[in-house]
Amino acid sequence: MSEYSMTIDGEAVFARDDEMRLEVLDPATEEVIARAPTATRTDLDRAVEAAQRAFVAWSQTSIEERRQRMFEIAAAVEANAEMLGHLITREQGKILEKGIEEAATSAAWFRTTAQYEIPKEIVSQTATTRVEIRRCPLGVVGAITPWNFPLKMGVWKIAPALLTGNTVVLKPSPHTPLSTLKFGEIVRGILPPGVVNVLCGGDELGAWMTQHEGIRKIAFTGSISTGKKILASAALDLKRVTLELGGNDAAIVLDDIDPKQVAPQLFRAAFNNGGQVCVAIKRLYVHEKVYDALCAALLEEASKIKIGVGTNPGVQLGPLNNRAQYERICVLVDDAKRNGARVLTGGAPLPGPGYFYPPTLVTEIAEGVRLVDEEQFGPVLPILRF
Repeated sequence: MSEYSMTIDGEAVFARDDEMRLEVLDPATEEVIARAPTATRTDLDRAVEAAQRAFVAWSQTSIEERRQRMFEIAAAVEANAEMLGHLITREQGKILEKGIEEAATSAAWFRTTAQYEIPKEIVSQTATTRVEIRRCPLGVVGAITPWNFPLKMGVWKIAPALLTGNTVVLKPSPHTPLSTLKFGEIVRGILPPGVVNVLCGGDELGAWMTQHEGIRKIAFTGSISTGKKILASAALDLKRVTLELGGNDAAIVLDDIDPKQVAPQLFRAAFNNGGQVCVAIKRLYVHEKVYDALCAALLEEASKIKIGVGTNPGVQLGPLNNRAQYERICVLVDDAKRNGARVLTGGAPLPGPGYFYPPTLVTEIAEGVRLVDEEQFGPVLPILRF
């Protein structure tokens, strides 16, 4: 079993003993595939102090040099895309093609972000005065990422922070830390020590980060409930905060569409990555004139899907990422059934091992039912008639 290390001040930090290791499961088999190190408060303090020291020089580095380092990171991630993609598939559950794609697009995000300009705006100018708006780096950015796109969500936070002269302390989800820890290893030889630090841990590490006086901004992607806690904690010392939280996204289908033409698009938008996408369709409202025809077309799309381990050939849908999310989907579908909803296909977990739940279409369901009112974040789509 491979050993993984955190990155603090440009150095590898391994687990000190077995009690400080976090078990990482393959959601397709429920087997332990790695034991990642778990950060202590002391580790966090060291990482923040390293980032503060590095900030002094990094913030004064020319934007051209910062761009060059980011291009180097993009090239290194791209060169390791297949290795990173396999890691993402093992820890997250998505199919291998999508895992490699996530790694490749992470490299592309670095390369594209590096080309952004940081504008200097002239507000007013006269013969005697000139007023400008300049965007200055803040300091240490604390980045907390989710488990649905573990590497990409980290890159979305790291790349703009680096371009603008900030340094980073990054915490991945405890369900999917491996690809992020490996990313930390990759950038050690590219960035000055302390510019990017990668720690690993559970909810307590995230709480310590939001409370840490040395961190000036928190960038978080995750649930609304956790986002509320982060915002409250960050308010104590007026940290800047960027929150990308869940949403119960709706799609509306009018009566002038061709059901067979739009069904594949709607199905992909709802079931990509097993529905574990922040902007996936979570509720589908369909005009009564095309309701039955569209349901039939969506049912046909669902019948084509092959479910299984993400590394197996031909598989199109892997497992849910973790047991808590798997159990939530089971509860929401069972609640919908008790409230009179009709399940067109799916509607029950597949035999184990693994957190497999088939694409599920739920019809004749009304607002007020939990599956409609709450974000499910899984391979289940309620279809409402209007």
